[in-house]
Amino acid sequence: MTVPANPGDWDAFVETSDPGSYLQLEAWAQVKAVNGWSAHLVRAGDAIGAQVLVRRPRPLPWAFAYAPRGPVARTWSVEEIGAFTEAIRAGLPASAGRVSHLRIDPEIELDGPRDDSGSLRLAMREAGWRPAAPIQPASTRIIDLRADEDALWGDLRKKWRQYVNKAKTGGVVVVDAEGDRLGEFYRIYRDTADRAGFLIRTERAYRDVWEAYRPAGRARLLFAQAADGEPLATLFLVRCGPRVVEPYGGMTGAGAESRANYLLKWEAIRTSREQGATTYDLWGLATGGIAHFKTGFGGREVRYIGAWDLVLDPFGRAVYEAAGRARVWWSRRRHGLGGNGNASAFGGAE
Repeated sequence: MTVPANPGDWDAFVETSDPGSYLQLEAWAQVKAVNGWSAHLVRAGDAIGAQVLVRRPRPLPWAFAYAPRGPVARTWSVEEIGAFTEAIRAGLPASAGRVSHLRIDPEIELDGPRDDSGSLRLAMREAGWRPAAPIQPASTRIIDLRADEDALWGDLRKKWRQYVNKAKTGGVVVVDAEGDRLGEFYRIYRDTADRAGFLIRTERAYRDVWEAYRPAGRARLLFAQAADGEPLATLFLVRCGPRVVEPYGGMTGAGAESRANYLLKWEAIRTSREQGATTYDLWGLATGGIAHFKTGFGGREVRYIGAWDLVLDPFGRAVYEAAGRARVWWSRRRHGLGGNGNASAFGGAE
């Protein structure tokens, strides 16, 4: 049975779930509302639920539903998966109208404690879910901040510690910033995306994220800058309960040369621990170079069980998937990019 929930209660549930995700907080629904997505809270009892985003692209009669990094739960079991599935089947069409399918991508570790020998994936299949194309990163690197600072520093590779110290010796400093510097952040992030060949959104989109998360203290903007104030690297952090995530960031050419990005990431990790966070999520291992860079900061690699679809209208899903592939192809062609890809956390929920 679907349990009604208000945003305040829902956020408290998300932040105490294991794990909770900033993409399941009510603030993310605010971010996506400007692009025509409506939010529907679906809970099955007190243990599991999801904030489902729904968009009905014209001229299609079906809506597409997506629960980014959902569902979230306090306990995971065959019974909970079954209850959540039934809540979706009964509650989502009643709330959102005609829906082709719901896609989820819960942050459950592949073959981890909640998916021992594939048990959770088996339960999902038996409930009617099927593997789907990924939207969010399939793997990440997570640092346990419950260790003391000396232990965290010791987990950095020797060369990484040398690079951090080089940046410090070179006069690079790391500072917190407010929204008045989002323009600088975006210039660095856009230039990084152009060099690396991935899509990003408009500057307004990141301002929307800041304005949604910052009032509750869930967003943080950091810069590594030269002694004269020139910005060399930047990170945009988002927090959900005790967990800090770094979904967006970049550096300039001078930042790479001065190793400012190494100092910036170390300070983000160190100060997140000081501020009471217990987990630092490096958010995705997109390419070999990025993965190599992030691996040097310690932690452990986590692979997720991936995305899953619950089909509510088979024909509608087939039409929507074909339209989606055409849209991605055209978008990348228009930006002069080859292959396939998505734009960080905005992928699939534009």
